[in-house]
Order: sequence, then C-alpha cells, then structure tokens
Amino acid sequence: MEALFTSTAVVALAEIGDKTQLLAIVLAARFKQPLTIIAGIFVATVANHFIAALIGSQVASILDGQWFRYLIALSFIAMAAWTLVPDKLDEEAEPKPARFGAFIATVIAFFLVEMGDKTQIATIALGARFHDVVAVTMGTTLGMLLANVPAVLLGHKLLEHVPLNVVRYIAAGLFLVIGLWVLAQTAGLIG
Repeated sequence: MEALFTSTAVVALAEIGDKTQLLAIVLAARFKQPLTIIAGIFVATVANHFIAALIGSQVASILDGQWFRYLIALSFIAMAAWTLVPDKLDEEAEPKPARFGAFIATVIAFFLVEMGDKTQIATIALGARFHDVVAVTMGTTLGMLLANVPAVLLGHKLLEHVPLNVVRYIAAGLFLVIGLWVLAQTAGLIG
C-alpha cells in the first residue's frame, strides 16, 4: 500500500503544471471530447509507466546494494530540484489532430511527451525503491489522472485558479522528503 499511495502522491503533485498537463488542456480544447481524452491519457500512462516501473524494479534488482540505494535517494533529491522548474508545452509536442481521432492522438501524444519527463523518471525511481511494478504503475497512473482529469474537464479555467508555484514547492518538498528518507534508511539512521 505504501508503494501505491506514495506513487500516487508523488506523481499527482509533480504533474501540476507539467507539460503533459498543458497537453491535456490543449487536447481538450481541440477535440472537445473529454471522456475520450481521459481514456487516452489512461492508456498512454499505463503503458509508459508500466515500462518505467519495470525498468526501475529490474535495474534495482540487478544493482541492489547500498551505493544504489544512495543513488536512488539522490535521484529523488534531484527530482525535487527539477520539479521547481516550470514546464512549457513545446510546439513540436502538440498532436496533429487532422491525422488521428481524439483517442489515438491523445495516446500517441501523451506516451511520447511523457518519455524522459520528470514523472517518468520519478516512476523509474519509485519502481527501484519499492520493487512493486503493479502498485507503482497503479499509483503513478492514478496520480496522472488526479492531475489531468481536472485539466481536461476545466481546461484554461483551472490554470487561472490553481497557484502552480505553491503546488510545485509542495511536490519538490515531497520528492526531497522521500530522498532524505531513503538516504537516512540507507545510512542506517532510521529503521
């Protein structure tokens, strides 16, 4: 349960103001099919985050050792710093709606935009930390949906009322706390 809840919280907070959230708003405005967009986000996230959690878990199994746990801790701390940098939606990342319908465009766009994104990197680190691919994938997918469903349904109105800087600081704090926790556990300071 810890893997599920931690993964949900980390990704939900990290996703606020992320380029995939901005992409959700763009897709919702272009296609005006919110349920189809949400289904596409779900499919793309499950696929992308399952692969990421699997990679994290497998790498952790192969490289299991104290130095690797320190590396995981430092990756969470680095994620804290990265989270403080606001994302902007690249023009290249926007889908080409004339070619695909709303569902396919969303799946492709979300899967590709999520590659190398901070939430994907966090999913790899969570997979390495918890060694539970299913719980991490479920949690990170739930976190993505918690952040993106309101963006799809409320679009630009959401951006007018959500203090993105405050949410970014909370997300960064959460990454920092997890990183410091893993660091302290690895050093034997806590059980």
